[in-house]
Amino acid sequence: MGEDADAATGKTEDGEQPQPLEGVTVVDAASLYAGPLAATYLGDFGAEVIKVEHPDGGDPLRHFGGDGHSWEWVGRNKRSVPLDLKADDGQAAFLALVEEADVLVESFRPGTLESWGLGWETLSARNPGLVMVRTTGFGQTGPYSDRPGFGTLIEAMSGFAYSTGMDGGPPTLPPVALADSVCALHSAFAAMTALYWRENGGTGQYIDSSILESMFALMGDVVARYDADGDLFRRNGNTSRMTVPRNTYKTKDDRWVALSGSTENTARRILKIVGGEEMVDQYPDMETRIEHSETIDERIANWMIERTREEVVDIFEANEAALGPVYNMADIFDDDHYEARDALVTVDGADGKKRRMRGVFPKMSETPGRVDHAGPELGAHAREVLREEAGLSDAEIDRLLEE
Repeated sequence: MGEDADAATGKTEDGEQPQPLEGVTVVDAASLYAGPLAATYLGDFGAEVIKVEHPDGGDPLRHFGGDGHSWEWVGRNKRSVPLDLKADDGQAAFLALVEEADVLVESFRPGTLESWGLGWETLSARNPGLVMVRTTGFGQTGPYSDRPGFGTLIEAMSGFAYSTGMDGGPPTLPPVALADSVCALHSAFAAMTALYWRENGGTGQYIDSSILESMFALMGDVVARYDADGDLFRRNGNTSRMTVPRNTYKTKDDRWVALSGSTENTARRILKIVGGEEMVDQYPDMETRIEHSETIDERIANWMIERTREEVVDIFEANEAALGPVYNMADIFDDDHYEARDALVTVDGADGKKRRMRGVFPKMSETPGRVDHAGPELGAHAREVLREEAGLSDAEIDRLLEE
């Protein structure tokens, strides 16, 4: 467990805030986003995360996009140990690490670890308290379990892409690793649930975390509506069939804003800004607004294009109507709210240069979490981890490094 905290300040002897997962050891043997990001979330709140990656190049995230920036933030707070899990010595070292771990995160295709003698039955026999998070595209069972599970395929097969995009346009894929990120959140939640159960008299267990089902979970309303009336949920762009007005609008200075009138009071405020009480009386309820959605949308668009983004934001804020500017990254980096919330943090990179990345979230009052460093170089912690955590001798570590 972590150091004793001072009762008055809640801080440890070194002045750092205590973390809720201090004393929890996570072995991250996954690659790319979904599995490693789940381990990142645990590391943000104090878990010791040992990153086991292949000696030849490490986690593909190190090279993702050709610039390594994905690895810098997903690999943060982790200690890198290269091991070849196909080799006898690598397997022995891996087993020694897992024997002392609380959580193992892996993302190999179903049956791969079993073929190396490192499956659930073997690992749980040696560490009955182990929580094993098995992250794959389609799960450990089912007809698709052997398929490669890239997020793009999942975003297509979950129903998400079909529901996203402009009316009459093609299905639209997200520009970020959305499916993997959603799965990582579900996996981290499941790991904490399993640890809670274990600490209250339960045992270890494995978690079958499928990227497909994680993404499908976002489609709850769509599932219910299809079951009720066969609605396939056609693409609507930025508008909504349930809320009018809702859209993004271009302003006079070639910027964009987004608004939503999802509650009655908010919708009335928006209409009053654009067309006065006359427009409020003309479209007095959501049913009427939905029926005349195109006309309302056009009137709002015409009003917006006559004003700059700053003018629009000021007017809507003064009238307590729901509207926000559409930000790019430059806007976010320059925004006082993001700064005040520590949504962006500056940390040391492996090359000694400073890196800015998203901060720790959610915010916790007593144990807020922290980022100590960006993703390390491959093998940066191999010797210390294998000696301290796996109990290997210097001679055994030298042999592993040679191999």
